[in-house]
Amino acid sequence: MTGLVAFATIARAGTFTRAAAQLGVSQSALSHTVRDLEERLGIKVLARTTRKVAPTVEGQRLLDRVVPMLDEIENELWSVIDTREKPMGNFRITTTDYAADMLLWPKLRPVLQKYPDIHVELVTDYQLTDIVESQFDAGVRLGEQVSEGMIAVRIGPDFAMRAVGSPGYFAANGKPATPQELTQHRCINLRLPTHGGLYAWEFEKDGREVRVKVQGQLTFNTIEPVLKAAIDGYGIGYVPDGLAAPAIASGELEAVLEEWSPPFTGYFLYYPHRRQSSPAFSILVDALSHA
Repeated sequence: MTGLVAFATIARAGTFTRAAAQLGVSQSALSHTVRDLEERLGIKVLARTTRKVAPTVEGQRLLDRVVPMLDEIENELWSVIDTREKPMGNFRITTTDYAADMLLWPKLRPVLQKYPDIHVELVTDYQLTDIVESQFDAGVRLGEQVSEGMIAVRIGPDFAMRAVGSPGYFAANGKPATPQELTQHRCINLRLPTHGGLYAWEFEKDGREVRVKVQGQLTFNTIEPVLKAAIDGYGIGYVPDGLAAPAIASGELEAVLEEWSPPFTGYFLYYPHRRQSSPAFSILVDALSHA
């Protein structure tokens, strides 16, 4: 059964990469499963090229016969599961600290109260994690960071980054009028493994993009401490607008270079195709979805 499911998924996806993502397995494991199927059947079911795979004549004949059966079996299995009174499941999700605090937890809280048999583990990390190899059920990243072959669901709106500092800091040091003037200020750095080191602040105005490498006393690898250090007067921080908004409203922070603040694509939940059929996981996706 496993070999037939793997074969059908590859045939539909057209590549091992997409099929592996949909099934939530590694490409090497998927290739091994297909080889085992071909050895047991004594025929080649897939013709491989450097760019894609396609069923052989014998493979297509097999596909035409087994796909309706596989679909019927899957529908029956989930029909049985759907009759349970309490959806249940354990789900691991990799995310960033900002997305976990601002987007996931507010939406997950009522769901977990309503469905006590649904268990969620949130792992915060800025690394672009391979959710298949790392055995995550889903990941949360910005739209442009979503892995190929995954199903992606928007869970938050587009947002902008804000350069912010305390009134006391700006009173003593002045405010930068251009992104380049940030090099003359104490700034609070963020170290991101996906950027190969310290994050270069990104600005844009009238189609002109500027990236600035800043310096200062403090460097963090998560965003919340950057905000706190800026409030405490240790320099200028660069944080999402949703995170900075309360401190700006209270007067603890002031924003600068706002005309240079570019919008970023919002956060998406992404996951392998195989996760679609789980009733408990569907509840989580529906709760997290952003209209």
